[in-house]
Amino acid sequence: MTYMAPEIKEGKTYDGTQVDLFSVGVIVFIIVQGIFPFKEARKEEYFYNLLLTGQIETYFEKVNGTGLSADFKDMILKLFSYEGKNRYTVEELKSHPWLNKPGFNKENVRAQLKQVHASKTQQSQSPFDKQPVKVKRAGPTGVQ
Repeated sequence: MTYMAPEIKEGKTYDGTQVDLFSVGVIVFIIVQGIFPFKEARKEEYFYNLLLTGQIETYFEKVNGTGLSADFKDMILKLFSYEGKNRYTVEELKSHPWLNKPGFNKENVRAQLKQVHASKTQQSQSPFDKQPVKVKRAGPTGVQ
């Protein structure tokens, strides 16, 4: 499984931001679906080839994604574009409807995540805060 954009796989010259956006698409897909979208972004790979050949409905059936929103599918398909120049820019991605649902409050989510992080940090102690454990070593074996 890989996050690598096709242009990296094929050894072509590439734009760093464009390949990073491809990887963002893979990561978002994994977060939403819980599986990799394809094994590799190669024309020969079955799942990626479904996307390249326009078999979009078949692809989403195969990855159990028929219930995904049209906005999500639109965003992911654009991020998975074979040609880097056809992928969203960072600004286009940030303004995509799937990332800007009405009623979604980024600041509330950020505050909630900070609370969760703070509580986990307080609960877990560093292994360096604990007292060392003395271990008895056995003597060498087979020595007479």
